[in-house]
This record gives sequence, structure tokens and C-alpha cells, in this order.
Amino acid sequence: MTDAQPTLAAAQRALDAETYDCILLAGFGGPEGQDDVIPYLRNVTRGRGVPDERLEEVAHHYRHFGGISPINQQNRDLKTALETEIAKRGLELPVYWGNRFWAPYFADVLKELHADGHRKVLVLVTTAFSSYSGCRAYREDLATALDETGLTDDLRLDKVRQYFDHPGFVKPNIDAVRSGLRELQVAGKSENAHVMFATHSIPSVAADGSGPRETRPDGTPVPTDGGDEWYAGGGWYVEQQRAVSALVMDAVADEFPDVPWTLVFQSRSGDPRTPWLEPDINDAINALDDSVSGLVVSPIGFVSDHMEVAWDLDNEALETCEERGLAMVRVPTVGVDPQFVSGLIDLVEERHVVDGGQPRQREALTDIGPWQDVCPADCCLTRSPKATIASAAADGGVGA
Repeated sequence: MTDAQPTLAAAQRALDAETYDCILLAGFGGPEGQDDVIPYLRNVTRGRGVPDERLEEVAHHYRHFGGISPINQQNRDLKTALETEIAKRGLELPVYWGNRFWAPYFADVLKELHADGHRKVLVLVTTAFSSYSGCRAYREDLATALDETGLTDDLRLDKVRQYFDHPGFVKPNIDAVRSGLRELQVAGKSENAHVMFATHSIPSVAADGSGPRETRPDGTPVPTDGGDEWYAGGGWYVEQQRAVSALVMDAVADEFPDVPWTLVFQSRSGDPRTPWLEPDINDAINALDDSVSGLVVSPIGFVSDHMEVAWDLDNEALETCEERGLAMVRVPTVGVDPQFVSGLIDLVEERHVVDGGQPRQREALTDIGPWQDVCPADCCLTRSPKATIASAAADGGVGA
């Protein structure tokens, strides 16, 4: 496919709509009490040989919040919001919820929905962008759960496409950044404001290998002769987030023109010798010119205000700004914003039809999308150890 362009390549992997039995909301999972923290972290790092002493070093983030990650309650709230939107549209699709690393586990939920008589399942994953941790790892873990439960031949699981540039994801982020800039304006801090879009750092090799390999993000062909050049170009993970960040800033330019912005990274972990995506948000804050009057931080890479948002942004990044005497406004993730919830069900209606109905038209606000339904075998490959990827994804995963 040396002549393929990114949009065409994705469009060629769209599946025909059909009728499904239910929806599975797929999350990462998180501890819900002090006694859960180390068992949860053992689940995340299982098979990697990470000692409990090292896990306890990570656990202090959870200990600070009573051992409770907000992510499970946020997914409960999202499940309820989805059920309300589904009922409003008359779709009659029950919603189940399962996690990769904490209860309710994928395997248990698959057994439950199978016992309820469902056989064709449409999966909504709580990540918007393309990466190993944000897409492929979910598919692999669902496949493992099918195998463990013996339901591989009885259940069909189809995942909806990545939705980074769907209006339901982009528009709430536009509203949030606009609101943040207005807050700085009221405080008299908007004249020389800066916006930082924060997302999860991942190993550079994982970023370079994100997305399908037939073209680089700029549409130029990828060499087919192997070697490190096969991974060159930065990958789709970064390209998608840059594109969405640019969309957001273009949308607010009518009220706040010429505001500079930066894509920054957070939550790095793992071997310090391994190259990860940079700049870290705290380094980026410290590198800002003294003339910057105020900072808006948008956690664009995440769909809920889970632990990494609460700790890395609301604690560490805020402290860095306070040390500089810089006003900071951290705006919310999409969470259960009605536009986001409606957009997720729009994605469902791209794939689910009843009584010969027509599927919903696929929407995308960048030239990259609409993204693919079917991931090719070489999509989001990584040469990094899974231990590194899993540690990067703790409490929500990339984009969770």
C-alpha cells in the first residue's frame, strides 16, 4: 500500500454495520481501598518480577487519596450516562462494564453477559488515541479473557474505532480550554497566556510504532525492508494528539487569538535509561518565558479525571507553577460531558443497526480520521517490554 494516504487506509478498514446484543465498556481499573493498592499494582505488573518494595514507591500516589483511585467510580458514572443516552435513543442495548486489572474483571463480565444470553458484543474502550496501551493491549486482554473462560467460540467482541477526532471528544475539550482561558481573563492573567495539552508519556519506540505501518503520519510510505527506519516518523499517538490540540486552539482563536500552545507529557515511569516522550510537563513549565502570565493545562490524553490527572497535574504541576508564581488553571477531561456521552453512542450507531436501518455517518474533525474499525496485524506494535508499557499505563492507561 505504498500509495495509500492515512484517511484512505483507515476508511478501507471500516466494517459494515450489523445488530449487536450489548455493549461492553472496557476500562483499566483501579484500587478502591488501602488494602487493594499493592494487589492492584501486582496485577498491573504481573509476570515482570517487580518487587513489592518498588510497587510501594508507586503506591504513595494512591495512599495520598486513601488508597482509592477515582477511575472506577468515574466508569460507573459513565456507564449510567451511556445507559441514559441509549434509552433516550431507544436502542435497547444493555451496558456491561469490565476492567483489565481490577474488579469487575473482563473474564467475569464476559461470563456474566454470556449467561444473560448475549453473543455479539460491541466494545467501547475508555481511550481515545492509538497506542499499544490505549488499544492493542485491550484487544489482547479481551482475547485472553475469552480464552480463559472458554468462550472464544461463543462470543464475538468487536471494538469501536479510536475516537480522538470525533466531535463528541473534541468539542468538550474546546469548551474546557475556552473556559480555562476565560478564568485567566477574569483574573487578569490572559494577555500572555499559554496552553499546555498534557498526555501520558510512553517509551519512544512504542510511540514510533503506534498505528498502522503502511504510511507514516504525514502519509509518506514506510520502507518495507525492516530495520529501525520502519519505526521512524513519530507514530500516530503523537500525531493524533497534536492534530486534536491544534483543532482546539483553532476553535478558541475567535475569542483568544494567537495563544501559544505546547503538547507535553506526564506520568513517566520505568527504566530511566529508556527514551520516553518529552518534554515532561514540569520541565516545560519551568522552561516558559517569564513573560507568561497564566497557564491553562488541558489533560487532552485522558477521558476522565483519574489518579494520574489528580496527582500529576493537580499536585505536581500545580506545585511547579506555584514555585514560579504562575497562575495555573487545570481544565476537566471529557468525563460524562453530555457531548462526549452522546458521541460515544454515535460511535455505537456507526456499527449497530436494527431492522434494516442505516448506520450513522462517520464523523471526524481532522484530516486523519475517521479511524479504522479493524486494526491490521502490525498496528501499534512495540519492541519495548510489556513491563515498561504496563507501568506507563497504571490507573487508566494511555488516554484512559
